[in-house]
Amino acid sequence: MSYRALAVLLVLAAPAACKKANSAAGGGGGPGGGGFAMPVEVAAALRDTVVDAIAASGQIEAIQSIELRPEVSGRITEILVREGQEVGAGMPLFKVDDAELKAQVAQAEAERQLARQALERTKQLIAQHASSTSDLEQAEAKAHGADASYDLLKTRLDRTVVRAPFAGVVGRRLVSIGAYVSSQTSLITLQSVSPQYASFDVPERYADRLRRGQLVSFQVAALPGKNFSGEVVFVDPVVALPGRTILVKARVPNGEHRLQAGMFIEARLATDIRPNAVVVPEDALLPMQGATLVWVVKEGKANQRQVSVGVRTAGWAEVQSGVEAGDSVVVGGGERLFPNAPVMARLVERRRGNPAGQESTAATNRPAGGGALPPRAAPAKDSTKH
Repeated sequence: MSYRALAVLLVLAAPAACKKANSAAGGGGGPGGGGFAMPVEVAAALRDTVVDAIAASGQIEAIQSIELRPEVSGRITEILVREGQEVGAGMPLFKVDDAELKAQVAQAEAERQLARQALERTKQLIAQHASSTSDLEQAEAKAHGADASYDLLKTRLDRTVVRAPFAGVVGRRLVSIGAYVSSQTSLITLQSVSPQYASFDVPERYADRLRRGQLVSFQVAALPGKNFSGEVVFVDPVVALPGRTILVKARVPNGEHRLQAGMFIEARLATDIRPNAVVVPEDALLPMQGATLVWVVKEGKANQRQVSVGVRTAGWAEVQSGVEAGDSVVVGGGERLFPNAPVMARLVERRRGNPAGQESTAATNRPAGGGALPPRAAPAKDSTKH
């Protein structure tokens, strides 16, 4: 064979060889083929307690709060309380000059004794038929009038001591010793401290979800890291204008006196509690064209499912449809996935956090693919629906 014939044979054979090589190399590269399994991280959907809550801001209010005023006019002779002191119901706080009233009470007592003696003499004369019935009636009227005058003056004398009408803490003092006061003069402020009200406004659109007995959890800006809770005791039946909001008050224990009237709060009002909700890590959700999708791994293959999302909280989301408890959802490495893609899944354990909403994660090398549900985590305290 000549060199020219050999060169022609080699040129003709080259395209066939290339075609065969390409066919052998690309046998499993397309979707649905048996190509390389892509590594992904998955987490199990958990069944946990979810609290549907309304977020609102408000303030702490005292259940009882007044400015004390005297009931008797006169000069202040004694101040029996210190500013900021805790007092009990009925404790004396101020003393108004009572010298004139004491004299009037003594005079009224003498007149009462004289009227009673006159009544007794009249009764004796009636028994001896030496007096008329009209005399007896006049004596009884005078005795009753004397008693009433004495009681009135004695009551006014007692009211020269200004007492606390309820237990609480006194505030700023507004008068000093020697000041002349009347029933219009403010002496000192008094507020109850335990329990307190957590008061906040809720938008009108939530009106049908408000009722007494609901739980409220809140934090106070002045006490970072502290969580407080109470029970709704009042829902205003009137919608306030112009904001069209509804006032809600929750009764909150305050035995340690940490909550002070006027403190700013951020509250969450629990309107619905679902103890068997399905929750997934929030990074498993894929928003796409108005829908929310997740990748679910089952039997080594990944497929997308459309889900309905409910309550969201820090790092977690409630899934109301599309995913069941125990399903393995992709939380990492899903950027190159396609329907029915083969995957090599590594389980990342996610656990519901503490009451502050924190969470902890721990990665393991245990394979995943729709296996058994991990141990149930502690339920979260509350979450806010957006």
